[in-house]
Amino acid sequence: MTPEKKNSIQNTARIAGILYLSLLPLGVFGILYVPSIINVPGDVTATINNIMANEWLFRLSIISAIAVQIVNIFVALFLYKILKPANKNHAVLMVIFILLGIPIAYLNELNHFAVLQLLSGADYLAAFTTEQLQALVPLFLDFHLAGINIAQVFWGLWLIPMGALVFKSGYLPRIIGVLLIIGGFGYLIDSVTFFIFPSFGVTFAEFTFLGEVLLPLWLLIKGVNVEVWEKRALSLNAV
Repeated sequence: MTPEKKNSIQNTARIAGILYLSLLPLGVFGILYVPSIINVPGDVTATINNIMANEWLFRLSIISAIAVQIVNIFVALFLYKILKPANKNHAVLMVIFILLGIPIAYLNELNHFAVLQLLSGADYLAAFTTEQLQALVPLFLDFHLAGINIAQVFWGLWLIPMGALVFKSGYLPRIIGVLLIIGGFGYLIDSVTFFIFPSFGVTFAEFTFLGEVLLPLWLLIKGVNVEVWEKRALSLNAV
């Protein structure tokens, strides 16, 4: 492999690592931090007051959620290039799963936008009383939470072929592949639990996400074993 090609795949790995890592602060801000400030369980009035007092923060959480999905597209494309030599079919499946989750996550943000509209005082809402409008706020917040759990099915599914690819690649650590698969099942279990036992209260993904931290860090700092990657890529092209 020429030095140019070596630099090319390593640059691809590092870009993938940077993009994947950027998902962490964006996702934490929109999915964890803002709801923790805004939502007051069992107290609709306090929740509405928090939204109105922190409207720009609430809007930023919508923008953050949209940004996550845009970045996800590029993460999928860069990871496809890196992992395709391990197994092209599995790499395609990985991309399909994450791309299926993106439009669901996009449309789900309409629920948060609906909350803002209900509290906007727009003229076309004059037919409803203030109490009626405020009663709809927790409904759309619940819809948003349900939407996250639907999208999360695909966030979990894409990690399983990704983990399998990393495990069998030979140019990335196998343990990261195992952790990614565990993380994928963590998301899936959380989604199923949410819809079957909504009051369960425990989320497994917060204990199984390590692979999603280690993979981008490894790609950013170590990259891939270029010689092994090249051999796998040549074998793929020979088929």
